[in-house]
Amino acid sequence: MRIIKNITQLQKALAAARRKGKTIGFVPTMGYFHEGHLSLMRRAKKENDICVVSIYVNPKQFGPKEDLKGYPRDVRRDSSLAIKENVDIVFIPSDNATYPHGYLTYIDVEKISRTLCGAFRPGHFKGVATIVAKLLNMVRPDVMYLGAKDAQQVVVLKTMVHDLDFPVKIVVAPTVREADGLAMSSRNVYLSPQQRQQAPALYQALRQARTRIRQGERSGAKITGMIRKIIASRTDGKVQYVACVDPDTLKPLKRLRGNALIALAVFFGTTRLIDNVTIRLNAPGKSKS
Repeated sequence: MRIIKNITQLQKALAAARRKGKTIGFVPTMGYFHEGHLSLMRRAKKENDICVVSIYVNPKQFGPKEDLKGYPRDVRRDSSLAIKENVDIVFIPSDNATYPHGYLTYIDVEKISRTLCGAFRPGHFKGVATIVAKLLNMVRPDVMYLGAKDAQQVVVLKTMVHDLDFPVKIVVAPTVREADGLAMSSRNVYLSPQQRQQAPALYQALRQARTRIRQGERSGAKITGMIRKIIASRTDGKVQYVACVDPDTLKPLKRLRGNALIALAVFFGTTRLIDNVTIRLNAPGKSKS
């Protein structure tokens, strides 16, 4: 495995691989790897000749009161884990290289960046879209691998890739969970023991919502209200939002039909957790998910 920090060096290495006809799979991350990241690496390695993983805590996607300085970092640990997964290149660019003095260019995917998480984190998805666009230009992968836990991010990046004609395929892998159902996240390390014990209630609420939909419930308001009540009764968490939306457009669904994404964000103290499930509805009263 090679650790590369220089953009030009990365591009030269990958250009040489392309000349040999090798395919490149890319996993963009902010590091502090967990099983969700590792599962993406395994798939990228299995489906491509070369697996490239980036580690970059992107300052442009953090708000002024968010956890940029405290975001967990451990490059040595991450590198060790990447070696075990047979990753070919770990790319770790610096802030100065990524956003040099005088940097002025940003990508704003309108409308879908303003809802759900974006409604509470202004500028977040502009930062996400910008850094991923830059990384795609640096790496020029054949396939980029993303996790379904970050559902809105997936929609934003799919839209950006389509609208700007990036020649890359996007593969979305299922959310990886702890044994008790909690979606794996680098931020889970912030949870106190009591918060960690309560946090699985988020997925429990989503699963109960899925069951209610399978039983025939089609009111978005009733589904989100039920989820809020479950979280309030089982945790000390503060709900930021619960929403039923179209999984492609992220538009709110008053009545569930076709496919539906049920997404939520909840604060446990200062730690913000997100989760979601996608429901695939068939005939009235029946669904698959």
